[in-house]
Amino acid sequence: MTEDVQKHSVHTLVFRSLKRTHDMFVSDHAKPIALDDHSHQVKMSSKLKADYGAVLHMPVLKEGKDRPMHGGLHGHQMSTESGDDPDYLVTGTHAYPSGPGVALTAETKIHRMPSEAGVHSMALALPPSQARQDASRTAASVGDIHRHAGIAERTQPPMSSLMHVEGGGTKTSALVRKAPTMPKPQWHPPWKLFRVISGHLGWVRSIAVEPGNQWFVTGSADRTIKIWDLASGKLKLSLTGHISTVRGVAVSSRSPYLFSCGEDKQVKCWDLEYNKVIRHYHGHLSAVYDLDLHPTIDVLVTCSRDATARVWDIRTKANVHTLSGHTNTVATVRCQAAEPQIITGSHDSTIRLWDLVAGKTRATLTNHKKSVRAVVLHPRQYTFASGSADNIKQWRFPDGNFIQNLSGHNAIINTLAVNSDGVLVSGADNGTIHMWDWRTGYNFQRIHAAVQPGSLDSESGIFACMFDHSESRLITAEADKTIKVYREDDTATEESHPVNWKPEILKRKRF
Repeated sequence: MTEDVQKHSVHTLVFRSLKRTHDMFVSDHAKPIALDDHSHQVKMSSKLKADYGAVLHMPVLKEGKDRPMHGGLHGHQMSTESGDDPDYLVTGTHAYPSGPGVALTAETKIHRMPSEAGVHSMALALPPSQARQDASRTAASVGDIHRHAGIAERTQPPMSSLMHVEGGGTKTSALVRKAPTMPKPQWHPPWKLFRVISGHLGWVRSIAVEPGNQWFVTGSADRTIKIWDLASGKLKLSLTGHISTVRGVAVSSRSPYLFSCGEDKQVKCWDLEYNKVIRHYHGHLSAVYDLDLHPTIDVLVTCSRDATARVWDIRTKANVHTLSGHTNTVATVRCQAAEPQIITGSHDSTIRLWDLVAGKTRATLTNHKKSVRAVVLHPRQYTFASGSADNIKQWRFPDGNFIQNLSGHNAIINTLAVNSDGVLVSGADNGTIHMWDWRTGYNFQRIHAAVQPGSLDSESGIFACMFDHSESRLITAEADKTIKVYREDDTATEESHPVNWKPEILKRKRF
């Protein structure tokens, strides 16, 4: 009996069993699942509402909205005996003109009886009550808001003409709007090179000016921190202790402390009365790229290549929060007293605004296409700017609403600085410095400083820049191992250096 059963190996039996199971259960595994029309329609309509709700219905003129509806399009009367329900309007074959300055044609007017193509391309129909609310919200109130805010017509979006058919009638009224233009920028005197300070033996990576405006600190790839006299440019002190590049320095306005961080993962607190390290803040898993001090509470925030920012209690050295969420190196961090109290920019091309109390993200700004290496807060306005290789973008707190792009500095932007007069400075990896008018985004000056004698031309690069507290001097840290100080040209006037500006300069407001 046993000899008859033992015909096949276990291996063969297992594979036979597998084959039978496969044939029984997976016979139709390659066939696509039948498409359910109803679920597809529900999916498409919800997608339209979610993704394109804001642009499904064009702004409509207020005058036409209040008039009684009469007549019909293509000869169809709006009567009850015609059998069609007058409760729905479909907005044409296109939700809006194909581009700025393109008038709405007969194809794109509000249709009473749309063509088949129109129905397919616009799968969502809205009751007129809601359509009217949307229309009044978009058309009437936009104009009112602009009028109340005192904003000129030019800042409105570029739609040269809009046509509206009153209830399917043939009367049309055109609304003509001007194309957007740049308002006249404020005149700023040009900046010129005032002093070159040398002494570091490696790239100068970071700068901080002390609150009394007497001296400033630089951190370098030569692993030293140097303190310089601001008025004379003379070296006062060198601090050694880091074992790799010093990437960030900050001077406290609340205590006699200097903070530094570096690629050795260390964050140090120096007591400037003894010129010694008194505290270390341990926790980062990789190079620490930037740090900033909170202006009103004794808290230090650092950011690192380990894709986190960390909040430290200065006195107890405790790691209060680890701000995780970025998916790549966090390159820059800034603190302010108002909410959001912490802003970070990262190589994952996002900016995050953080809630300091909860240690969680309040908002994530994803507009940049490339790494965000620099963030700067405006000293007077509730706004900030971020720099990336694609653009400099300006934002409004607290939610990070986009204001405008500052385009033209086509390089990797390492650093940004802004003063109270509205001069924004961007410093790039190729050694160029661009000066911008903050309000209008007008680029009024471009500087490419010569490298220090003995350096290669390729060693021109701006790693950090900062205004001193009088805002009369701009200090830059560079790849030719020097620190350069710029100041405004006293002899320049509006006549000698006129603003090369025309109102036709388009104000780019793309996302």
